[in-house]
Amino acid sequence: MGKKLYVGNMSYDIDSSSLEQLFSAHGTVESVQVISDRRTGRSKGFGFVEMSSDEEAQAAITALDGHDHGGRSIKVNLAKPRTDRPRGSGGYGGDRGGRY
Repeated sequence: MGKKLYVGNMSYDIDSSSLEQLFSAHGTVESVQVISDRRTGRSKGFGFVEMSSDEEAQAAITALDGHDHGGRSIKVNLAKPRTDRPRGSGGYGGDRGGRY
């Protein structure tokens, strides 16, 4: 099991403090991160919450997955480990093979 949870389908108006308040009813919240667009600073509608124990994380999943919050049915499950993505040419094919 894990303690870090993925929270998706959130209202774009939710901030870290309201997300922490929502999850604190189910245990001790270690950290909260709402993912924002780099250019606009607006929430992307998902984030991560880390609980202090596996049991608290499971309690939060059970209680909040599918819960209506801000007019949206939020999705709560275990966060998948982050995989390293190669940084490259921005998706435009990379190597031009010497042709200009």
